[in-house]
Amino acid sequence: MAEEIVNKVSQSALLTLDLEQFYPEEEIRVFDLKPFLFMELILKEKEFRAALAATDWTGYRDAAVGVFCSADAIIPVWAYMLVTTYLQPLAKEVILGDEAAVLRHLITNRIRSIHPEDYKDKRVVIKGCGEKPIGDFAFLEITKLLRPVAKAIMYGEPCSTVPVFKAKS
Repeated sequence: MAEEIVNKVSQSALLTLDLEQFYPEEEIRVFDLKPFLFMELILKEKEFRAALAATDWTGYRDAAVGVFCSADAIIPVWAYMLVTTYLQPLAKEVILGDEAAVLRHLITNRIRSIHPEDYKDKRVVIKGCGEKPIGDFAFLEITKLLRPVAKAIMYGEPCSTVPVFKAKS
């Protein structure tokens, strides 16, 4: 008589959480102040304002935009503020930093938007492998969020997990 194959993983009470679901769908763009600097070193206010006024900002519509300066120059705070006044009416979000900083900001905000109580007393597996580049910071953020409520947190796949946290009974 053939034994029935039982999928114990699917019958377990594990919840799998794939951090790829927090990856942003909107386009990420950056606005580098370097080309707006005199000799790519010095910000001259009058010329800077004129250059910003002459810029075509439509390419930033509905994007998450990082504002930064790739030159090793001292940029006054008001310059970032001024750029933001042009970007904010068009962009979904404006963040100080390069593309990696924007991605980190967006993923972190999405992770923080989940309801930890949905995971109260649950055994959660944080999926480890995927197609999209989810940074280590995301695994830290989800752990911080779920640790106070989850019964257990594991890393990997339901069939092969690494224990990360187990609540004391």
